[in-house]
Amino acid sequence: MSMDATRYEDGTISYPGHPRGPNGAKPAETIDLSEYTAEIVTWTTSTATPPGVREPNHLAIVEFDVEGETVRAIGQLTTGDIETGDEVQPVHVDELRDPDAGIREPDSQAWDGYQFEPV
Repeated sequence: MSMDATRYEDGTISYPGHPRGPNGAKPAETIDLSEYTAEIVTWTTSTATPPGVREPNHLAIVEFDVEGETVRAIGQLTTGDIETGDEVQPVHVDELRDPDAGIREPDSQAWDGYQFEPV
């Protein structure tokens, strides 16, 4: 599984990708952000989490530098032992939340994804 961002015909990159870029450009290619490291811009800890999400839930906004383009993403952290400015890497996890704790049928969606881990 990859953490796909989209590069558009005008060179901009966004995560997640969209049918059109920020300036209306068409998608040109995908870039796997899991091959890059990022810097924590800001982070928080939530103690009132949605059903099935571990508590406390550490979340961060991170910035990737992809060939001179800044790409921001938000996601869970593997630990709360971090600081703004720390370098992190995306790591794949099988379950971002407990499939049996939600209101949807467990087979109706994917439960895996990426968390950010300090480098």
